[in-house]
Amino acid sequence: MFGRIAHRYDLLNRVLSLGQDRGWRRLLARRVAAAQPQLTLDVCTGTGDVALAFDRESRTMGTDFCLPMLTLARRKALDQNQALPLFAGDALMLPVDEDRVDVVTVAFGVRNFENLEQGLRELIRVLRPGGVLLILEFSKPSGLFGPLMRGWVRIVPPLVGRWISGDSEAYSYLPQSVSEFPQGQRMVDLLEMVGLERVSAQPVTGGVATVYEGRRSVHG
Repeated sequence: MFGRIAHRYDLLNRVLSLGQDRGWRRLLARRVAAAQPQLTLDVCTGTGDVALAFDRESRTMGTDFCLPMLTLARRKALDQNQALPLFAGDALMLPVDEDRVDVVTVAFGVRNFENLEQGLRELIRVLRPGGVLLILEFSKPSGLFGPLMRGWVRIVPPLVGRWISGDSEAYSYLPQSVSEFPQGQRMVDLLEMVGLERVSAQPVTGGVATVYEGRRSVHG
């Protein structure tokens, strides 16, 4: 499914988020920079937009299980004259040594894990003790405009996604996956349960998305 929409993925992100995805990536990049990593791993990197937004002074690698997405990410990195090592990998079984990276990021990928708990534990496995996990994921909007924004997520992506990408399945899957995904305090509790400390959740754009951050314990 992701391979079928790869050629329209970036355009759809701009359109469906009304351009807000750029701000979300900048926020994630600031969080990464604050951790001052020597090595960052962007899991579910897709076409590379998130990884390419990070500070060029630190090393970043990207991995994804979708080869058409990685092909586009490699082309984009070359066009921007950026060094971005890319490799194919299953997020539930990453081909990365334990305690290897300082920061792991996942943007709009964890809700697609076949087994969420197993995937989160795998992300933590490759983090060094004290390393940071940053997750940017869709969530259910709340507040005054919550009903309007929830209606947007439920109705607009399938219609626009089908029109631009020609794929009716991919963007019907989006609202369903968001509605079924644990979010807010439930996600914080899960991240603490799998071994993270100092876990926080920051809603953005009225709760359309949330940034989760936690650190791997230095004791294990």
